Amino acid sequence: MTDPVAAARRWLGTPFVHRASCRGAGADCLGLVRGLWRDCLGAEPAPVPPYGPGEGDPWPALARHLAPGTGQPGDILLFRVQPGAPARHLGIASGPATFIHAWRGHGVVETRLSGPWARRVVARFGFFPVLFIKE
Repeated sequence: MTDPVAAARRWLGTPFVHRASCRGAGADCLGLVRGLWRDCLGAEPAPVPPYGPGEGDPWPALARHLAPGTGQPGDILLFRVQPGAPARHLGIASGPATFIHAWRGHGVVETRLSGPWARRVVARFGFFPVLFIKE
């Protein structure tokens, strides 16, 4: 299996394109996570239903396919960007205080997990699927 942080860094500079998931050509935040899954694990586990800006809830699918996060680089981070709004923004922890995400107007970037971002994290998921975890 490929290191998800190294794989995510290969996506840096990819333009933001809503509903896209193609390294170098375009990705949104879900598209980045989907692309990392393909880069590191192979075929995606399920088709992604249509979604528009402000639509969709990734939390159930993440919980279904991924184990709880460990607080380490490689965790998938789920953010609630607006207070009271559903949690819909995704990124991947790339260091103890950084993460990589696709951000409208910026593309795929590595950002400090500063106080304002850290306060918006509502869940962490381990990158590797539940079925790969051994007790």
